[in-house]
Amino acid sequence: MDHTRIYRMSFAGVYPLYIQKAEKKGRSKDEVDAVIYWLTGYDAASLQEQIRRKTDFETFFAEAPRLNPNVSKITGVICGYRVEEIEDAVVQKVRFLDKLIDELARGRTMDKILR
Repeated sequence: MDHTRIYRMSFAGVYPLYIQKAEKKGRSKDEVDAVIYWLTGYDAASLQEQIRRKTDFETFFAEAPRLNPNVSKITGVICGYRVEEIEDAVVQKVRFLDKLIDELARGRTMDKILR
């Protein structure tokens, strides 16, 4: 499978869609940000810098301060793939984030999302 499209996608372009998805289900931008902070180790200032620079997903994850050590606890299916079985590291990280945003939009509590 060719994953180059995901590598080139701008995080800044997808970020508003994450917020929109969450807000449609009664969740907040702050909760989306908390999920991103938990997964990547970014804080508010460094996340805004990534958005300002319009970094692609490959750079976004490469420059992440630290991937959460509990990331292996994220399991399930997103876009027809089991996230724990995705072999490409960047694609897997993107799908981890997608999975967490989906859980947020589905009403899971923050303590369960942030394992």
